[in-house]
Amino acid sequence: MFRTMDDFFAIWKMESDATMKIFNALSDTALSQQVNKDGRTVYTLAWHIIKTLSEMMEHAGLKVDAPPMNGTVPHKALKIVEAYERMSLSLAKALKKNWTDAMLAEEVPMYGEKWTRSQVLNALVSHQIHHRGQITVLMRQAGLKVPGVYGPAREEWAAMGMAPQE
Repeated sequence: MFRTMDDFFAIWKMESDATMKIFNALSDTALSQQVNKDGRTVYTLAWHIIKTLSEMMEHAGLKVDAPPMNGTVPHKALKIVEAYERMSLSLAKALKKNWTDAMLAEEVPMYGEKWTRSQVLNALVSHQIHHRGQITVLMRQAGLKVPGVYGPAREEWAAMGMAPQE
């Protein structure tokens, strides 16, 4: 859990940069990749990450500049990158303006439960990481190179002249 807003902003910077790294590696043709006919595609997962930034924060009482919740999902990788970047910056700006360290312990209604604002921020980060991982699997299936996030990816190990870690 986050005890200060500065703690959140440090993690958010790292995790939003990681998401941008993954989104920037997407191609338009890979956006339709899915694990099976009933599974989410790369673009629906990416758009879900983007939409959840505003949806979750609105539940917690914070308005974030967001694309329409029921708007069309862009089928262009660049549009996903642009929308995520705008949303991520809007989120940070709104939090800096409206939330304080003292507010992190306050409870807000979330999905039929009461969560502290700290829990909301933690869930926001964890949610993004979870779906980003799903996207990287689909990227591999689509034949894209997956950039390393928490360390080198397979291709990055090879570029360093080393065998990938097991």
